[in-house]
Amino acid sequence: MARSVFDAVPSRVDFVAQEERILEQWAERDTVARYLRRNDGAEKTHSFIDGPITANNQMGVHHAWGRTYKDLFLRW
Repeated sequence: MARSVFDAVPSRVDFVAQEERILEQWAERDTVARYLRRNDGAEKTHSFIDGPITANNQMGVHHAWGRTYKDLFLRW
């Protein structure tokens, strides 16, 4: 049997516990303050604005993908 290059993942995820671990990690690393200071003294600034894509219609799956990618990129 061939070995997988990926680690096994649980079939049930405790999302609340996962989010709590992430928030603890952010607090330990002072992530929010570091992010807010990111543009201090920079010639070019970084900002992230996500508009209200669902203001006039229901969200499509392609909107959810985009928001997920944006969220993941900024978190990690």
